[in-house]
Amino acid sequence: MATSFGVLRTNRNFRLLFVGQTISQLGDWFNTVALMGLLAELFGEHDAAMPVALLMVAQFLPMAVVGTVAGVVVDRVDRRRLMIVADVLRGTLVLGLLLVNSQERVWLAYAVTALTVTCTAFFEPARTATIPNVTSADELLPASALSSAVWSAMLAIGASLGGLISAVSGRHVAFVLNAASFFVSAWFISRTRFDAKPARKPPLRGAWALTGVPDMVDGMRYVVPRPHLGALMFVKAGWGMAGGVLVLLAIFGTSVFPLTLPAISVWGYNVMPAGASAAAGIGILYGARGVGAGLGPLSLRWLVGQSRPVMRRAIGPAFFLFGGAYIGLAVSRQLPVAAACVLLAHFGGSILWVFSTVLLQLEVPDEFRGRVFSAELALVTLTSSASSYVTALALQHASPRAMAFALGGLLCVPGALWLMANARWGRDTPTEVHTVA
Repeated sequence: MATSFGVLRTNRNFRLLFVGQTISQLGDWFNTVALMGLLAELFGEHDAAMPVALLMVAQFLPMAVVGTVAGVVVDRVDRRRLMIVADVLRGTLVLGLLLVNSQERVWLAYAVTALTVTCTAFFEPARTATIPNVTSADELLPASALSSAVWSAMLAIGASLGGLISAVSGRHVAFVLNAASFFVSAWFISRTRFDAKPARKPPLRGAWALTGVPDMVDGMRYVVPRPHLGALMFVKAGWGMAGGVLVLLAIFGTSVFPLTLPAISVWGYNVMPAGASAAAGIGILYGARGVGAGLGPLSLRWLVGQSRPVMRRAIGPAFFLFGGAYIGLAVSRQLPVAAACVLLAHFGGSILWVFSTVLLQLEVPDEFRGRVFSAELALVTLTSSASSYVTALALQHASPRAMAFALGGLLCVPGALWLMANARWGRDTPTEVHTVA
């Protein structure tokens, strides 16, 4: 059985994709924490919930809007070139955040974020659809688990360092590092060598075909007769129903568990005065989220293996673990306990994410992968942005603890639905298998 680090050591194309992803995502989390800290300081701790929620909407909603179109593009063009172009555009756009220095210019932060995420809506489905093309069937789960683990590790490291660097060196450093990370990622992807073109399709003829609607309908015709694939596409959307927890982490970090940093002096020079730091508090909780998300798929694969029935059975309990841990956050009274609850929650959340991804990669043929993964991304971003906005509105009348309890309980709904659906399909396991390169 292939191991994650074995794949990384022996598979050059996957290694280059992995290194580019690692650098890019490290910069992303520097940027996210710095931007949240900026909003908290511009609007004040008590008025920051709505600006942070709008940032979440700007991070999620563009993917839902362009997701289906992006899927058509991913299934028709060279995926390597598409990823490179998306990275270069993202790196250029992020530099616009250097101009945000007042409430009057906050709109620019939302605009830059939305445009950057629009590029991501093309990049991520292309990357996810590419992994089966550069790995064998035995390498697919360890490769996907490692990709999730590095996302989580970069969240933990990037969020923690991003909060510290923003406090010590200023947010402009974090924004510049994020921009540079996209350019470096593009360079690594350009060095890969594999067939990046999707399965050949008939050329687009006529104005109607150019809209991409016929390709989208073709993708729907593939999924509709296969309800187990439709259910897998909705797993992440179930996770997204509680997407408001990401707003709560910012609020918990700034107002429920404020973190006061000591003064830092170097050779007698006062580098940073003592005081509360919004970015540092957010960084601790986001860092815990990253650690939990990294441990989930790697440790569970080691414990229970990587068969498809096992991955399907694990999804339902993972929903309950995710929700129960956020209920634990609601009653936590100390920051270390709160961080442990966040870690446990995203341990479960990462199992949902990785196992549903791998099952789709195994069961969806290459010619449909772009559309399937773009539609899945659109669903999760739509539910996440709606959840974030509703959570921000509710925080005007309810406490962060009450909202953590409510969102944790909400996750039991998709968990129960999955258990019922999987019990039915367990008696009639899909036999359709697609070979990956």
